[in-house]
Amino acid sequence: MKYLNPAFFKFLDGLSKNNNKDWFDANRNTYEEEVKKPFRKLVEDVTDKLAKDLPEINREVSKSIFRINRDIRFSLDKSPYKNHVAAVFSRNGTKDLDYPGFYMHFGADEILVGGGKYQVDKEQLAKIRQEIFYNNKEFKKILAEKTFAEKYKTLEGEKSKILPPDYKEFVKEQPLIANKQFWFMAKLSRKDALGPEIDKILLSHFKAGYKMNKFLWEAISA
Repeated sequence: MKYLNPAFFKFLDGLSKNNNKDWFDANRNTYEEEVKKPFRKLVEDVTDKLAKDLPEINREVSKSIFRINRDIRFSLDKSPYKNHVAAVFSRNGTKDLDYPGFYMHFGADEILVGGGKYQVDKEQLAKIRQEIFYNNKEFKKILAEKTFAEKYKTLEGEKSKILPPDYKEFVKEQPLIANKQFWFMAKLSRKDALGPEIDKILLSHFKAGYKMNKFLWEAISA
C-alpha cells in the first residue's frame, strides 16, 4: 500500500524555508490532508502489525505521534514548527522514558528509523552496564546478528569519560560499556518513504532491533 505522496515532502521542504505561523496557516489544509492523515495511517498500520509480536506496546496512535509544534519555552530557536513528523512505538507513547521502544522520523532533511534506549537515568545506566559486563557474550551475539549489523552496525550514544573502577579494564574488550545512551538508527531514502513497501521496510528494521531492546529492557527491569 502506498501511504505517502510527493506532496508530503513538498510541504516539509516548504516549512523548512518558511517556518512561521502565517505560512503554516496558509498551507494548513495541505498539512492535514497530505502529511498528518497519511502519516497517522502509516503509524496505525505499523502499530497493528508490531503489536502481534509486542502486545505490550501502546495502541492509542494519538499518544504515539509527536506534535509538529516545537516547545520553544526554553529554546533560543523560536521557530514554531518542526520540519519533520515522528512517532514512537512504546508502552506509553511519547511520554514513555523507560521502555526501550522504536522510533520513526520523516523529515525534510532526513528519514530515520530505529530504537533502543535514549533517555537513561543513573540507576538504569548502572543496570545496563552490569548486564553488559556479566553477559557480554550474549550482548556481542546480538550486536553481530546479521539483520542488526546490516541495518544499524552498532549502538550509538554519548559516552562517559570516567568509568567505575570495575569497568576500566573491561572497556578495552567492550567499548560500548562506556555509553550513557544505547540507541540504534538507520537512514531511509525518500524513495523508500514514497514507495508501497514503506510499512514493511519499517517493520523489518524494528524486528532487527527486537533482541537488543529485550536485552536492555531485561537489564533495567531486573
